[in-house]
Amino acid sequence: MTQKQTPTSFTGRLLIATPNMGDPRFKRGVIYICSHDADGAMGIMINKGRGGRMLSDMLVNIGIEGDVKVADAPVLLGGPVDIDRGFVLHSADYFKTDTSLKLSDTLHLTSTKDILEALVMEDCPEKAMLAVGYSGWGAGQLEKEIQDNCWIVAEGDEALIFDVDLEGKWTKALGSLGIKPEMLSQTGGSA
Repeated sequence: MTQKQTPTSFTGRLLIATPNMGDPRFKRGVIYICSHDADGAMGIMINKGRGGRMLSDMLVNIGIEGDVKVADAPVLLGGPVDIDRGFVLHSADYFKTDTSLKLSDTLHLTSTKDILEALVMEDCPEKAMLAVGYSGWGAGQLEKEIQDNCWIVAEGDEALIFDVDLEGKWTKALGSLGIKPEMLSQTGGSA
């Protein structure tokens, strides 16, 4: 099955919230867009933690025993949709064709329990970030938010995705475009 593509697909790109972002859940947010087509978009917010929980804590809470073999990173609050479901962004060295979504040649997304179990095994992915929930947009909604200057679009940056310094990701994402936070101002939308 092929995806319907929008004239400009933001799949694989980062969204960086601007001061125009009216939704407080996304204030200073950075979202990696996993998929985007004419029907809408889905992404994972990569810079907001879920109550200070760490990956090792979450695995214990769901009954997975063993030492985490990847960096024991903060659990991400991926977005306000489906907040009882986990999504793991991980390096491509772990791939299950029936459960993993290939996002790029080096990045995959898996939302089944097998990826969580793999994180305590020797054949785990080299890098992984667990997010709870995701960010979603209906048809045309993301394009409208970008037009209204709520988001700045940047190239996807896997080093930023796997960076455990959640607080610094927004500034680093802006910096990848040569923008300093103080350069941003709130405006009433596009002209």
